[in-house]
Amino acid sequence: MVDTISQLFLNTVKSYPKDDFMLYKKDGKYTPISTNEYFEWVKYFSLALSELGMEPGDKLIILAENGPKWVMADLANICLGGVSVPIYTSLMPEQIKYIIDNSDAKIVVVSDLDLWEKVDSIRGQLTKVKHYITFMDEAPAENIFTFDDILKKGMEAEKEDPGIFEKRSEERKPENVASIIYTSGTTGVPKGVQLTHGNFISNVKACSTILDFDYKDTVLSFLPLSHVLERMVTFTYIYKGCTVAYAESVETVGENLLEIRPHIMVSVPRVFEKIYSRVIDNVLASSSLKRKIFFWAANVGRKYSQYKLNNQTIPGLLQFKRNLAHKLVFSKIIEKTGGRVKFFVSGGAALSKDIAEFFYAMGLVVLEGYGLTETSPVIAVNTFENLRFGSVGKPIPDVEVKIADDGEIMTRGPHVMKGYYKMPAETEEAMEGEWFKTGDIGYIDDDGFLVITDRKKDLIVTSGGKNVAPQMIENILKTQPFITNAVVIGDSRKFISALIVPDFDKLEAYAKENNIPYSNNKELVESEAIIKKMEDEVAKSSQNLASYEQVKKIILLDRDFELEEGEITPSLKVKRNIVQKKYADKIEALYAGQADFPNQ
Repeated sequence: MVDTISQLFLNTVKSYPKDDFMLYKKDGKYTPISTNEYFEWVKYFSLALSELGMEPGDKLIILAENGPKWVMADLANICLGGVSVPIYTSLMPEQIKYIIDNSDAKIVVVSDLDLWEKVDSIRGQLTKVKHYITFMDEAPAENIFTFDDILKKGMEAEKEDPGIFEKRSEERKPENVASIIYTSGTTGVPKGVQLTHGNFISNVKACSTILDFDYKDTVLSFLPLSHVLERMVTFTYIYKGCTVAYAESVETVGENLLEIRPHIMVSVPRVFEKIYSRVIDNVLASSSLKRKIFFWAANVGRKYSQYKLNNQTIPGLLQFKRNLAHKLVFSKIIEKTGGRVKFFVSGGAALSKDIAEFFYAMGLVVLEGYGLTETSPVIAVNTFENLRFGSVGKPIPDVEVKIADDGEIMTRGPHVMKGYYKMPAETEEAMEGEWFKTGDIGYIDDDGFLVITDRKKDLIVTSGGKNVAPQMIENILKTQPFITNAVVIGDSRKFISALIVPDFDKLEAYAKENNIPYSNNKELVESEAIIKKMEDEVAKSSQNLASYEQVKKIILLDRDFELEEGEITPSLKVKRNIVQKKYADKIEALYAGQADFPNQ
């Protein structure tokens, strides 16, 4: 019986012993950790935490890069009855200080020197913290415990009381809080979401029953473990006994895919957008014959996909064409993912329907899901049995979803958080009885698929009274080759406009081909010829939208949105209010004139 995260871990250790339970890069090659060795790590770390005074309910901060030790610290603390509080490594010292203070953390775990320097800069103000632990070989300051120090302390504790780790682990209850995860928040102060063992386990079991994977599979993990999605799926991988390999960084995912050849990878839409863009760029840069073959293959793939999605018998000629398209085109793209992928999962933000269909036509299935930190996180997900592009799938087992009168999505079930830490008013505001108000707008179609249209707070209402969902338009814009990012604006305005971040590599190439002079990005985006080019790109992408949804004017930005500037969250969501405030002068100037694009 697995009802808690500690039981989940102990069950896996007994049920799925393997030599390559986890894989991490060391000295340029992937190094395995066996199930037994990993169990010893977790056990000793947990016992050491107890020796340092950690008791059930106490808070432990994890500020570390992804890897086996991150998960070890988390499991060790949770098995002891502690509450793990993850922090994004990209946060600034003041943001880190807020979370450490607000959570009442007793111990802080830090991985490397860069992160330690962030903590050290605020250490004098962290009056509640009793101990600091580092994964480094040498302590960066006095009275800091290294990983080896902790393991030795744990070994000594076990000698005195063998079996105490297992005994403590079994004492955990489903209703115990396992983690407080601070929402990065596109607006306002971060809120600490309290998730129990039961919250996580409900998601783990539900996802395990509807997605096909097992102990024979290898997964590549690269999303931040401080993000609830990667955290929950990691528990699910462990539950099923998978081999978990950790990417070195987001930048090396392409290389690590070839090294690990994973069966599964969970990602955010941005990664799929980049893969899509790279494939299209390579095609457009190839010979006329290769371009024709690619687009022929893509068309065959789309037709084949429709038959599959509709559960129809594939005509013999189409099957032959599909096999040929696979040999000539698709197999080469699939090889770049390692060649063994069963499926990808996309979450964290909306995935473009066009991109999902593109991957499916190639033979790579991207299962889009939906959820929030407050729901542990999964509410709905597409599966092989129930797959509809443009939707986020059907609600997972034991999860209920309903649509409020104003279109807001509400959910009820064992996945809903215990509440916001030390924020009773905010908790009450987020709930309506047992139903959690997601803040997202959407609908359930006739076949039971959930479709998200936008965030409730992000919906644009034009001065003409038209409701516009900006995310949908932004996703369309971002499929254009010259556009990297976009923020659609127009609330209480006569028409819709957009802040556009160009793909500067492509734009520079275009400028050189057309003898457009520039010396930096600022001059590039201020060039009349470049503005005209980007207006054409936006107009082209908007032509199938309703007239009131079409982007009439644009502002070209000379850089992408940055975390350090407070413009995006650690999970890469744009903070619309910050961005609009930052570019308020340009927006006002844009709307001061009334002319639209000449061709609209």
